[in-house]
Amino acid sequence: MLQPKKTKYRRQQKGKMKGNTKRGHLLAFGSFGIKALEESWITGRQIEAARQAVTRHMKREGQIWIRIFPDKPITKKPAEVRMGKGKGAPDSFVARVSPGRILFEAEGVPIAIAKEALRLAAQKMPITTRFIVRNDYAE
Repeated sequence: MLQPKKTKYRRQQKGKMKGNTKRGHLLAFGSFGIKALEESWITGRQIEAARQAVTRHMKREGQIWIRIFPDKPITKKPAEVRMGKGKGAPDSFVARVSPGRILFEAEGVPIAIAKEALRLAAQKMPITTRFIVRNDYAE
């Protein structure tokens, strides 16, 4: 599961996710990608599930890039604990995603295979996404 090796602070505040993404909104590595159309937290488990789906469908040909990383700790209190007594212990890590962010990129496979592989990845995500192709892509 994806998570940072170490963090400066164990706990973090929730924060706000308003507006579109300011960086990471253009294809940088591959010819195909999926772009987020909504804002959300995406967990490390969801990213890993999407990565496995893409890798299996592409039969380990070509190359994929994961453009998001879960670096925000989410805390959780144990079940049936009374209110108060401080913030819970870190439970998992999430990546903040705002509209326009590229989530995954692929290269080295035909467009039909890439489209299906990235569709399978998009099914694992809790948000709506769009399949995008590089402007200068020629088959």
